[in-house]
Amino acid sequence: MRLDAHQHFWSYDAAQYPWIPPGSPLHRSWLPDDLAVLQKPLGFDGSIAVQARQVIEESDWLLSLADQYETVKGVVGWVDLRSDRVEADLERLAKHAKFVGVRHVVQEEPDDAFMLGQDFQRGISKLHAHGLTYDILIFPKQLEAAIRLAENFPAQPFVLDHIAKPPIKAGALEPWATQLRRLAQLTNVHCKVSGMLTEADHQAWKPEQFRPHLDIVFEAFGPSRLMYGSDWPVCLFAGSYEQAFRLVDDYTRGLTDAERAGLFGTNAAAFYLKR
Repeated sequence: MRLDAHQHFWSYDAAQYPWIPPGSPLHRSWLPDDLAVLQKPLGFDGSIAVQARQVIEESDWLLSLADQYETVKGVVGWVDLRSDRVEADLERLAKHAKFVGVRHVVQEEPDDAFMLGQDFQRGISKLHAHGLTYDILIFPKQLEAAIRLAENFPAQPFVLDHIAKPPIKAGALEPWATQLRRLAQLTNVHCKVSGMLTEADHQAWKPEQFRPHLDIVFEAFGPSRLMYGSDWPVCLFAGSYEQAFRLVDDYTRGLTDAERAGLFGTNAAAFYLKR
């Protein structure tokens, strides 16, 4: 199975998506039929749909799409992990076979230690019993908290989104590289090779500018704990669906066939679809 491990859908509404600037390529609805047209020529069988709104209705809406479209293989939704209702919400959602994980937009939280809060960690502790994963969406300044979170829950499967969004445009590697390597030492943590285009110069990026960061990611995690994600349609800020794919496809030409198959599908399937 060739699987895009990270993409989004939305039915555009300005109040629901205030982070989308008017006039940008994202300023419209993006739905499974739009993605299928892009995926088919590249041989993708489907994708993991990831939340874009922090309301419980987002999880239900994505699951309704998964019911309609066979290509939506799994849903990483949103649940308020700090809520007293978290157990009831997880129990209800986890009854759906395609509900595979949870994500919170931690990158926007003003407290860099947000993930270490008692209520949040109590919510994280409820995921494993339901066979659910957790997507870590952070900026590099929050990597220290991510390391401590993963250490606190060694049996919980985590995946780091977008290689923690290093400042690719600026070309800086440290302290991101050192912290990423420390996170990768924790074997319950995987990483998505995704979301890189939006951290580069949107108009003038070149493939070779990503190589230093990709070298570190592949060295730290190894191909068996990496999964490719397009971050479509957010990637459209800086490039097309095919450009996002070709960037990683070209870089990994030196991997074995089995390693490439893992990166472009089987690793994500093993991580998300094992329930």
